[in-house]
Amino acid sequence: MVSITMDTKSEVFKDQLIGIRRHLHQHPELSNKEYETTKYITSLLEQAGVTIVDYGLKTGVVAEVRGEQGGPIVALRADIDALPIQEETGLPYESLHPGIMHACGHDFHTASLIGAAYLLKQQEKRLKGTVRFLFQPAEEKATGARQIIESGALEGVRAIFGMHNKPDLPVGTIGIKSGPLMAAADGFVVEVTGAGSHAAVPEAGIDPIVTASHIVTALQSIVSRNVSALHSAVISVTKIHSGTSWNIIPETAVLDGTIRTFDEGIRVRVLERFEQVVAGVATAFGAKAAVHWIEGPPSVINDTSLAQLAEETSAALELTAVKPLPSPAGEDFAFYQRVVPGLFVFMGIAGTQEWHHPGFNLDEHALSISADFFTELAIRYLEQHSTEGEPDVNQHLEGFA
Repeated sequence: MVSITMDTKSEVFKDQLIGIRRHLHQHPELSNKEYETTKYITSLLEQAGVTIVDYGLKTGVVAEVRGEQGGPIVALRADIDALPIQEETGLPYESLHPGIMHACGHDFHTASLIGAAYLLKQQEKRLKGTVRFLFQPAEEKATGARQIIESGALEGVRAIFGMHNKPDLPVGTIGIKSGPLMAAADGFVVEVTGAGSHAAVPEAGIDPIVTASHIVTALQSIVSRNVSALHSAVISVTKIHSGTSWNIIPETAVLDGTIRTFDEGIRVRVLERFEQVVAGVATAFGAKAAVHWIEGPPSVINDTSLAQLAEETSAALELTAVKPLPSPAGEDFAFYQRVVPGLFVFMGIAGTQEWHHPGFNLDEHALSISADFFTELAIRYLEQHSTEGEPDVNQHLEGFA
């Protein structure tokens, strides 16, 4: 167990943050199985005197640094789960768990937020309110944010901040953008049912493979003919499964894939047209088709005033703020933004590979930068909003009805 000194301005502190990240990297755990990770985070926070708040979560940690009583609450969020990937970095601290790896950098997010908790604990008398830390499980399953919300851990929170590392941004650079930043990520499973027969007499059956193939082709027309060229959407069929033998026409075929959109209206339209196309093509071939949706997170849509605050904070810390291109990846931070105003940023890490790659690694100098940024961001937010009344949650939710 790493023990951190409270000399948070020293090089020792920076090295210890690296040590925390490496411990997490060596001991990755999959979504909703982050039991040891939860214990580790809790132990480190308790060493600093950070208050652990029990919301009945099976995994994940909620903690607080409490400054001025009666002030607003601002939340900082990090995700803690890993991926079912075999690591291929060859690092001396590579994963000790075969087939499981922090290939998305959640170990970086967690270590950074632990660092911010220590920094804010040192400055708690300066805080014009409370900082609540959400160490969230199961982001990769897109269920963790909803677990946090359902537990009540977002109650009373005025605003929430989060981040994802960005391999293509240099260390010291932060991607800050108002409006849509990451895509809504919906999954689908299409079950096509025909009638099996001998492969030599296809007229005796209804071929689900031919039907499924035409469905795949027809789906590609949805974006090109239903989404404006000024907007974007993606439909990808990523898996097709059918058949058992070379001389048998099977009865069923199954298609899996994903749809990515940034605008809620476009999301609804694309999903609606998807079902119409699937049903129409199946009918044309005499087959039947059923669509099963895997609802993912909505689009991450950043609050404009929070983005401005983040830009001011990065300038004060002499960091470089850039406006990033939106990412088609999904992120369940979006569920928080349906409850309270939120800002999600990209933190430069000068990574070796993109997310979810078995060779993924990052420049650990970004850890202390990230901790400093979120510390200052929380302090500035509380200072700006310390005299405001209770937030109008219903007004924030108006656009999500």
